[in-house]
Amino acid sequence: MHDHAHDHSSNSNRRRLSLVLILAVSYSVVEILGGLWTSSLALLADAFHLLSDVAALALSLFAVWMAQRPATARRTYGHSRAEILAALANGVGLAVMAVMVSISALGRFGEPAEVNGLGVVFFATGALVYEGISLWLLRAGAEHNLNMRGAWLHVMSDALGSLGAIAAGLAIWAYGWLWADPAASLLISALILHAAWRLVREALDVLMETAPAHLDVDEIHTQLLELAGVQSVHDLHVWTIGSGEISLSSHVVAPREGQPDKVLRSVREMLRDRFDIVHTTIQVEENGAISTESSLDCEGACDET
Repeated sequence: MHDHAHDHSSNSNRRRLSLVLILAVSYSVVEILGGLWTSSLALLADAFHLLSDVAALALSLFAVWMAQRPATARRTYGHSRAEILAALANGVGLAVMAVMVSISALGRFGEPAEVNGLGVVFFATGALVYEGISLWLLRAGAEHNLNMRGAWLHVMSDALGSLGAIAAGLAIWAYGWLWADPAASLLISALILHAAWRLVREALDVLMETAPAHLDVDEIHTQLLELAGVQSVHDLHVWTIGSGEISLSSHVVAPREGQPDKVLRSVREMLRDRFDIVHTTIQVEENGAISTESSLDCEGACDET
């Protein structure tokens, strides 16, 4: 059941990404032409950022396809990490784009260029409509999937860029403030850098097999010790294979007169019910004698994994 749900989610994500990619390609051409016509750096920055989104969305789409490929004898965990690598690449790409826009904006402060304010507002408003539709399409997948969150952040940063371009265009049209264009670009770049750092950090946490942020490993350890028949716990590891795929392995020591199968069952049930962890490998040790069993061998586990 778990695999079926994961496949359904992947297919939904693929459809969402495909629709957003088509929208991005269509409007990127329009916005680049608009940026050239209005001479707006904020609008051009938003347009080129949109072009980077085309590459980022294509990468995310490819990663979803890779993640759906079955496990092999060499890649026993499958290809789930492809989505994490795509998220990392998207985060780095966002940061590079923000730095480039910032450098251009700083240069504009010394030599402000004439900008067609109303033209900027017109094209940026059109971009904001596209981005609103795209954010709505990607929102559901971004909640539990790091790759989709990277794509969502790319579009969100574009939406911020469009809002900044609209504000700059209105300021130029109403007051002649040419400095508003590079100022808006710098503000948008700072917001993009913050989002990029969070995305890169989360991707690196997965690649470094850091415990998921929403789980307290010390609490898991404490809850295991409180189970009947559990004397001690060691070699407790919690990590993420791919987006939303949490795994846990541990050694549990039980008394010789205990029932290893019963202890194993109670450990599995507690981890599933309290922490929503179903991919578990538990080794029960009895005073030197070791009984090893994986949750994959337990009843009903084929449906869970």
